[in-house]
Amino acid sequence: MVTIHELLARIRWDQEFGQGHFEIGYLDHLEERIIRVPFEDVVFEDGNQFSFQLQDSNGDVRTIPFHRVREVYKDNVLIWKRSL
Repeated sequence: MVTIHELLARIRWDQEFGQGHFEIGYLDHLEERIIRVPFEDVVFEDGNQFSFQLQDSNGDVRTIPFHRVREVYKDNVLIWKRSL
């Protein structure tokens, strides 16, 4: 299985594969559900292999650990799911 780091790198750097609308589904512990966010709303810090950041609907910046990413969608089709 492809790791989340490998998939995210491919989305970011493979121009052909990266065409389309991507969403990341992460586990939100407060809401106890998977929340899907557009890939373009995600901020990756150079050298950070542990988490990414995004701005929620209230304008607050959240840091999401990569281990909480559960699903990735391309054009609304599930292309990756973390096995539990």
